Amino acid sequence: MSNPTALTHALEALRSTLCRSVDGPSLYARNPIVHKWKAPWRALLLRETVAWRIQDLLQQSNMLSMAGSMLGARILLRSAFETLAVLIYLNQNLRSVVAGELDFHIFSEKTTNLLLGSRDKSTPFESINILTILKKADKRYPGLEEIYGNLSESAHPNCEGMLLGYSKSDMEERVILFENKWNEKYRNGHVQMLMLCLGSFEHEYNDEFTNAFEILEKWIESNDCTLEASKPNE
Repeated sequence: MSNPTALTHALEALRSTLCRSVDGPSLYARNPIVHKWKAPWRALLLRETVAWRIQDLLQQSNMLSMAGSMLGARILLRSAFETLAVLIYLNQNLRSVVAGELDFHIFSEKTTNLLLGSRDKSTPFESINILTILKKADKRYPGLEEIYGNLSESAHPNCEGMLLGYSKSDMEERVILFENKWNEKYRNGHVQMLMLCLGSFEHEYNDEFTNAFEILEKWIESNDCTLEASKPNE
């Protein structure tokens, strides 16, 4: 899908299906053993906030692209790939708990940091460094880290974000000419990048999370006594 209008429809379809609430009491009533633990609850909340944020970012990036504002479009796309990486990282951790590679209580702490963490100390929890998250996510989607790095070059006021984005040189006359080159450089291909992000998100949201979360629920139920005995003192 390389048509911006078709992408707009796809993003509107996603918006219409966004989760409107997560009902904690209903989850507990369905399975009190699993949902007395806070980690599954936080994982569900994180999944849905990722969905809301990524739809918003991709929609706005697409709108800016269609309006010819490619610098803003690329900066928003960069944020969308960051957000996608958070969901990938969460799903990887769900799998790691069940595989015995990650202690459940450490996983619980990670869900707190992912959902409630901050860098400016506005919350009592420290967020996990996004570069750490991207590095882990890149193991599942090789090339994700490189895409993010390329988008970051546009976002930062360095050579790409400054000189290459706003000038061209006439070497014979030794003159630097200034103009906005973002559309020329990046408009072709932007929709494909948006669709790559959207498609990867939909797979992680609909398929990977659903499967990994169901397996985690069964694992918690089977290991509840061990988890209670190893629970850190609060």
